[in-house]
Amino acid sequence: MLLHDTSLIYGRCLRQTLRSRFALVFGMLVPLLYLVFFGPLLTHLPLRAQGSSWQTLVPGVLLQLGLFGSAFAGFSVIIEKNQGVVERMRVTPVSRPALLLGRVLRDATVLVVQAVALVLAAVALGLRAPLPGILIGFAFVALLTVSLGSLSYAIAMKVATPQEFGPLVNATTMPSMLLSGLMLPMTLAPAWLDALSHLMPFRYLVDAVRDAYVGSYATAHMLYGVLVALGFAAVAVTVGTRVFRTAGA
Repeated sequence: MLLHDTSLIYGRCLRQTLRSRFALVFGMLVPLLYLVFFGPLLTHLPLRAQGSSWQTLVPGVLLQLGLFGSAFAGFSVIIEKNQGVVERMRVTPVSRPALLLGRVLRDATVLVVQAVALVLAAVALGLRAPLPGILIGFAFVALLTVSLGSLSYAIAMKVATPQEFGPLVNATTMPSMLLSGLMLPMTLAPAWLDALSHLMPFRYLVDAVRDAYVGSYATAHMLYGVLVALGFAAVAVTVGTRVFRTAGA
């Protein structure tokens, strides 16, 4: 029942997304600009321990894509909720957790496809990374999307307007981007900032993907990254499904 209902919601949401090709293309624009204009600036930085500048930048750009692409996903639920679409779906026999799972799986599909396109662009610009490491990076993007998408939809079910939702998401995503070392390894930061960044769970994902991109798989960074990614996803999906079960009940 849950799998069937999830596939129905997934298909509906994916068809909606495919009808908006403009949004798909422009969702990649900012990460692509980071590759084109920010990547060359890293060429002469002391990044040898982390691999080439592209092996440092591309993992961060991929997770940035997952961070911003999923954190703002809740806007669509606010619109559907205000139009009565969510309530009409909630009174049908469809499983309420499927209302969340279908959406976050759609988001994960879209963002992984965008991540593939970004990696292909990065290869054209000079990225060289092992295929297993690249595939591991896609898996982390999917897990991050499921996690943040679940929380984004849960928050969207609790707020009334986009004007409430937008500032709240901005207030969490910007510190997350700055403190997780998406653009540059936090080991280059002052000691106090490096220590503070360890409180940010996204840092562990970034470090793990950077290790994967240089072919280092059996590392502490990889272990911590996998544990944090899986734990975060489990907690976020649990919170999200509970909100979809109880909101408006």
